[in-house]
Amino acid sequence: MSKNDIEPAGPQPIWPLAPQTGGGLALAQDWSPRPAGGLVPADLNLATLWRIVSEWRWLVLGAVAVGVAGAIVITFLTPPLYRASATLEMNPPQIEVMDPSKGGRASMGSNDRDFLATQYGLLASRSLAQRVAQDLNLPSNKEFVSPDIQDRATRLKVSTGILTGNFDVDPVEGSRLVRITYTSTSPTLAAQITNSYADNFINSNLERRYEASAYARQFLERQIAKMKGELEKSERSLVAYAQQQQIIKTGGGEENQGNDTASLQGQSLIAINNALAQAQSRRIEAEEKYRNEARVATTDVTTSTAPLRNQLAQLQSEYQEKLTTFRPDYPDMIRLHNRIASTEQEIRREAGTVSGSRAATLLAEYRAAAAAERALQGRVGQLKSDVLTQRGQSIQYNILQREADTNRALYDALLQRYKEIGVAGGIGTNTVSVVDRAEVPGGPYKPNLMLNLLIGLALGLLGGVGGALALEFLNDTIKTPDDVRDKLSLPSLGVIPKKKGNEPLSEELKDQSSPISEAYFSLRTSLQFTTETGAPKTLLITSTRAAEGKSSTTLALAQNFARLGNSVLLIDGDLRKPAFVTGLEPDEGLSKLLTNTDPIGKHVLKTQFENLSLLPCGPLPPNPAELLASTRLKAILSEAVGLYDMVIVDGPPVLGLADAPLLAGVCRATLLVVESGKTRTRAATDAIGRLKASGGNLVGAVLTKFHQRSHGYGYGYGYGYEPYRYGGVGSRDREIKLIAQREA
Repeated sequence: MSKNDIEPAGPQPIWPLAPQTGGGLALAQDWSPRPAGGLVPADLNLATLWRIVSEWRWLVLGAVAVGVAGAIVITFLTPPLYRASATLEMNPPQIEVMDPSKGGRASMGSNDRDFLATQYGLLASRSLAQRVAQDLNLPSNKEFVSPDIQDRATRLKVSTGILTGNFDVDPVEGSRLVRITYTSTSPTLAAQITNSYADNFINSNLERRYEASAYARQFLERQIAKMKGELEKSERSLVAYAQQQQIIKTGGGEENQGNDTASLQGQSLIAINNALAQAQSRRIEAEEKYRNEARVATTDVTTSTAPLRNQLAQLQSEYQEKLTTFRPDYPDMIRLHNRIASTEQEIRREAGTVSGSRAATLLAEYRAAAAAERALQGRVGQLKSDVLTQRGQSIQYNILQREADTNRALYDALLQRYKEIGVAGGIGTNTVSVVDRAEVPGGPYKPNLMLNLLIGLALGLLGGVGGALALEFLNDTIKTPDDVRDKLSLPSLGVIPKKKGNEPLSEELKDQSSPISEAYFSLRTSLQFTTETGAPKTLLITSTRAAEGKSSTTLALAQNFARLGNSVLLIDGDLRKPAFVTGLEPDEGLSKLLTNTDPIGKHVLKTQFENLSLLPCGPLPPNPAELLASTRLKAILSEAVGLYDMVIVDGPPVLGLADAPLLAGVCRATLLVVESGKTRTRAATDAIGRLKASGGNLVGAVLTKFHQRSHGYGYGYGYGYEPYRYGGVGSRDREIKLIAQREA
C-alpha cells in the first residue's frame, strides 16, 4: 500500500448526510473549474427561469389569480366612461410675396412641422379649455362642477382643469390631420365638449390672425406718419440749401444727379466750349487761306523783281569789294550805298504792287478769327472756374438730396406694406377646418373587461415570477447539479432523488431497477473515473450539516462496490453520533483501535451483504477530535487498505467540528453530500474551504433529496421503468441497522 492510498491530493468539502434515494449523474468531465471564492451565481437563462417557475408554481398561480380577481373587481367598480372624437385638418398659411416687376403675387408655404407642433400646443392650451368652459357654461353645470363651490371664478378654474385633464390631442402620423378626443361619464356631454373644442379653436385662430393684422396696421400707421415728417423735413432742407447757394439743377433724371452738367454754369460751359471749337476751326481756315495767298504773291514778286534783285546783288558785291579799300564815308562808297538803298526801295515797291488788295483782305479775316478764338478761350476758362466752385458747394446738396430720396423710398415701402396688410386682413382665410365632427358615442370606452383581465393577468404573472425570482435568490441554497458546478466549483458526480415512502433504505436498494438504485449505480460509476487507477482506495463521505443523506449514501456506495466483487470495508467514522448499529455491545470499533494497537480484524464485523464488512464506531469517546488527530488513524487506514479492495469512511458533518477535516486529511479522496434546497451556499463553501485547508482531496459532490419535477430535470434510470416511481431518500430520523457478526 502506498501513501497516496490513504492521503488525499488536496482539500475538498464535506457535508453531513441523511438517508436518500434514487437520482441522476453528472460526470466529472462535465465540470469546468470556476474562479476561486466558491460562490458563483448561475446564469439566469430560460432553463433556470423555467425551473424557478416550476418550483414556485403555486406562488405564481396565486399571484395570477390575485391579478385577475383585482382586474374583475376594478372593472365592476369603475364607472363607465365615454369618449367622443373629432378630426381636424390643419394647412399651413401661404405667405404672400409681392413681385412689382411682374405685377403679381407669389405664394410661399411655411414650415409644416413647426406649424403643426404649434397648433397641437394651442389645442391643449389652458386658454382654449377656459374658452370652451365659458362657451358651454360648464361652471354653472352642477353635474360637471360640485355645487359646493360658490365662487364663479373658482368654478371656472375647476371646470377648466377638468377639461384639460380629460382632453387629448392625437396627431395622425404622416398627415396634417389631428384627432381630438374628450372622455366623460356622459356621452352627450363628451360630444358637445369635443365639438366646442373644434369650433372655438377655429374661431380663436381667426381672432388671433385679425388681431395680429390690426396690430401690424397700427404699427405701420405710426411708422408712416413718422417717416412722412422726416421726408418733409429733408426736402425743405434740400430746397433751402439750394436757394442759399444759388444752385440750379436743370437735369431731372436720376442719372444726372451729382453731374456738373446739371447746373447752368455747366450747360453754359458746354455751349461756349462748342462755340470755341467752331471759332478755332474758322481761324485755322482763314490762316490757311491767307498763307496760300501769300505763297502765290511771293512767287509773282520774285518774278517781277528778279532784274532789280540782280542789280542789287551786283551793287552789294561792289560795295563789299570796295569796302576793303575805302572807308564807308568815302564819296564813292556813300554814292554806292545810296544806289543800294534806292534799289531795295524799288524792289519793295514792286512787291507791294504785285500782292495787291486780296492779300490784305485774307489777312484781315485771319486776324478777326484769331481774336474771336482768344475771347472764347477766356470765357471757357472763367466757366471752368465757376463749375469747380459749384462742385464743392454741391457736396452738401447731394447729401441732402440722398437723405430726401432715402426717406421717400422708405415712405413708399411702408405705404405699400400697409396696403398689403389691409388686403390680407380683409380676406380672413382660416388654416383649420373640421373633417369629422364628434358624435355621441354608442358605448362606454372604459372599463374594458378583456383589457383589464389581460392587464391583471400580465401584472399577476410578472408579480408571481418576480416574487419567485426574489425568493429563489434570497434562498441561497444548492438546488440543482448546475448549482454544484457553478456555486461550489465542484464536479456533480450524481443526483439522488427524494424517497417518498417510509421503507428502510436497505429495502429500497434491494430492487436494483428502482430509481434510487440506478442513481447510486451512476454515482459508483462516476467515482470509478475520479482517479487514473479507478475508484479511490480510501473514500471519505461527509456533508456540511447533519441529515443530508451522508450515511445512506455511504451504505449504498458500499453495497454497490461490494456487488462488483470487491471486498469493501465500511468504517463508521462519526465518533459523536454513529449512524450504523449492529445490536452487539459497542465495546469494539474505531474508537478502541485509536487507543490501542490491536489488529483491525479483531474489530471488523461481517454484514448481511456479501463482500461488505463494517468497522463500527465503538464506544463514544469524550475527545473524538484528539483521537482522530493521532497518527494511529493513518496506521488503521493503511492496514485496512492492505486487507480490503476499498475502504469507505462515513464521516461526521464538517461545520462546527474538527473531525471531518482530520479524516479528509488521511483519506485518498473525499465525496461531499449536498441536500438539494436545504444546504446554504455559504455554509457549503466554508465547509469546502476547511476540507481543502486540511489537505482533503474533494473529487466531487452528490446531490441528494432532489425534487426532479420542481427543478425541471428528468433523470430516468433503467429501461422500461417509470422514472421516479419511488421518489428519493428520506430524512434520517433513525439509525441504520445492519445485521452483523464477528468474523471468524
